[in-house]
Formats: sequence, C-alpha cells, structure tokens
Amino acid sequence: MHVLLTGATGYVGSYILRELLRQGHTPHCLVRGSAADLAVQDDAIQVVSGDVTDPASLEGAFVDCDAVIHLVGIIEESPSRGVTFERLHVDATRNVVEAAQEADIERFIHMSANGARPDASTGYQRTKWEAEEIVKTANFAHWTIFRPALLFGKPDPGRPEFSSRLLSDLIRPFPILPVFGDGSYELQPVHATEVAEAFVQALQVKAAHHQTYIAAGRDRFSYVEVLDRIAQGAGLDPKPKAYVPLVLARLGVYTAGRVGLLPISPSQFEMLIEGNTGDETAFYSDFDLSATPYTPENLAYLETM
Repeated sequence: MHVLLTGATGYVGSYILRELLRQGHTPHCLVRGSAADLAVQDDAIQVVSGDVTDPASLEGAFVDCDAVIHLVGIIEESPSRGVTFERLHVDATRNVVEAAQEADIERFIHMSANGARPDASTGYQRTKWEAEEIVKTANFAHWTIFRPALLFGKPDPGRPEFSSRLLSDLIRPFPILPVFGDGSYELQPVHATEVAEAFVQALQVKAAHHQTYIAAGRDRFSYVEVLDRIAQGAGLDPKPKAYVPLVLARLGVYTAGRVGLLPISPSQFEMLIEGNTGDETAFYSDFDLSATPYTPENLAYLETM
C-alpha cells in the first residue's frame, strides 16, 4: 500500500516510518525540507514536498496514494512564529483531509491525544478534539483515530520524548526535584513501537473501521513513580522531592512558564496534574501488540541521553 505520511520527521513519525517499511508498505513522506530531515533513510521512501499549513502546496501531493497517516501536531505554542494549536491541529488537519478527499483516498489514520474533548481545560486538548471531528465527518470509507497517552522509547537524535526531556530538564540538573502537589496524578506510558504497529495495522484491520482508540500501556504509575523510574533507567538513584502546593505551582507556571522561564507551559502543567490514563482494552484486543512495560530496564536508553 502507498501511504502518505505527515509528521514523518518527528519522534512518532520515525517509528511509524520504520513500521511502514517493515510491513511492506511504500511511505510517501510529506516534508517541508528534504529527505535528509528524515531519521530513516531507505530507497523505498518517496519524499513529497509540502506543508500541511499551506493548502496550495498539497495539490497533487497525495496522487497515487492509497491511504494517509496524519501525525502533525505540537505540544507548545509560539504565536509570534504562527505556531498555534488552532493552526497546526485544526487548520492543518482540515487541509490534509481536503487534499486526501481530492485524491480520492479512502483510508485515513489520525493521531489525536489522550484527553481530547470539547470542554477540556487546555487549548491543546480542545483543538485535538476539533481535528478529530474533521476526520470523522469527512466521509472516508475507513478512518481510525488514536489518542496516545505518554509515549516512551529511544528517540532519534533531535527528537526527544517525555522521559528524556524530564531527565535532561529536571532530573539530572536538580538535586531535589520539585513536584506539583502531591505527585499522585497517574500516567499510563506506552511504548512508541506499540503505537507505530497499531497505526500501520489499522490501515487494514476491519475492527479499526470508524473507531477511536486510547493508545495507553497496561500499567499506571504516579508522577513520582515515573520520576524514580526515569532516574533508575538512566543509572541514577531516585532523588528527594520537594512538594509544591498546586496553588503556588500554578501561579509560577502561569507567570514564568508562560514566558519560557520554566521547562513547562501552562497547558502542559494542566494536562500533567489532570493525569493521563484511559481504558486500553480495545487497543490491545483489536491489534496484534506485545506490551512493553515502563521499567528501568526498558528505559535504559536514557543512560546515553
């Protein structure tokens, strides 16, 4: 199958690109730059020039493709550069959907986010939900939406994920780790390999037809447990914690964090303390996956980060 892949240069994109190749598909990678921007180099990859925020650049880009996997998204806004949730989640998804319809593509696999809903407390989650609605109402013969939880797995250079960022921004530099509230809010990490396998399988799995999946691991951990497992994965001893009342933490994040003086934005803060969990049953029952637990052994890639 010829599959148009957006977001191929990102963290998740590199995993899905490898999985497309492994399962014998031909990836058509939509990139703004060049093939050198891809973490994966293979003669089977076809590079297509285009920008999801520019509808004109997508004209003809999806020709000869059988399906689309749409991954483009951001976790943090930069309005001065035109990088907003509305533009990269809603407008970009609409552009890709319309280009796919123009090319008569029948299969559309979309990456959303766990917690996407219309009444969410963050613009990130609300715009992810809006993008889902665009896909659902586009009349594709086959569509599937995934809402990944916390992803982990060794990143390619320049493509850090949650665990490696926490290690570099918090755990390594701080002798005592600040924790918002009591740190009991739960996370449900899932390995990027499992998510990639499910995305590619969804192209042909009948059970995935018109379905939305929470892509989350089988185990839940408190944020404090996650901090300790990351440290242990990197070969460090767990560090002592300083618990900051939520009212003070929120005040700090909404002032210093908003202007980039803290390594967390207001949206990221709200999503963290809300927790990131869900019912993973359908994810593991409808796809052929082998769960990778969030253990120090499976986080050992952090030692070299």
